[in-house]
This record gives sequence, structure tokens and C-alpha cells, in this order.
Amino acid sequence: MMLKENPYPMIERPFKILGIEHIGIAVDDLNGISDFFDELLGLELLSREKIDDQQVITDIYETGSGKLEFLKATDKNSPISRFIEKKGTGMHHIALKVDNLQAALDYLKGQGVQLIDTSPRIGVEGFKIAFLHPKSTGGVLIELCEKK
Repeated sequence: MMLKENPYPMIERPFKILGIEHIGIAVDDLNGISDFFDELLGLELLSREKIDDQQVITDIYETGSGKLEFLKATDKNSPISRFIEKKGTGMHHIALKVDNLQAALDYLKGQGVQLIDTSPRIGVEGFKIAFLHPKSTGGVLIELCEKK
């Protein structure tokens, strides 16, 4: 099997991926999630948070090696509502923890990666976050995050 040529030139990255912070999952209802993940599986609900500028309520569960973030829209025109309307409930994004978010964004932009956010903003749990467009990531919405 022939490997495709790497379209990105190899230069030293000014940031490191520290691991998977969470997997974001779009849902219509948080109550059924709680029944299954908390009561049946015994995962700890860490927090429920409303993020007004993203028009979402999140429930975050700890798994021991990363988190699950369930996203429920608070407005019918929110990104999560549009996602569910288009694709149904399910995996929305993968969040990767980085050690230097702004350096990561600058580097990736310089490599031709299409960014949704060109500068960090504040997300759930106080993380600085930014999203990369799925057109540049093999069809997967990627969130980069850095603990403040």
C-alpha cells in the first residue's frame, strides 16, 4: 500500500498535544444521558454548565482517561441544533488538550489549515478553546483547548 504524500511541510511544531480532553456528543435531551451514564455505568457527572455565547448546556462526565461532554442546544438556531437537524444526535467533536493554544493556531494557519476560530475564546470549565474546520481535518470537527 502506498502512503499519500504529506501535504504539510515538516517543520518543528511550537506546541504539543497533551491528550484527549473530551469527546463532544450532540443530544436532544440530557435526562436520558444521566440515567445511563451516571446511574447505570457509574460515571461521575462533573458539571452542568450553560454557555450563552455558544447557545448550549453541557453535562460533563469523567471516564478516568478523558471526559465525555454532552451538548444540548438552548436555541433552535444554535450550532448544535443545526448539527442535529443535519446529522442527528451523535459525536460532534474531539477536543485535544494543547500546551500553547495561540501558538498552535498560528502554526496550523501557517500550514494552510482552515480555522473556525483564529484566536482563543473561553469555553466550558474555563478552558481556552478554538475549533479547526472539518474541511482541513479529514471531516472531523477538532477543538483545541488549553487550561487557563
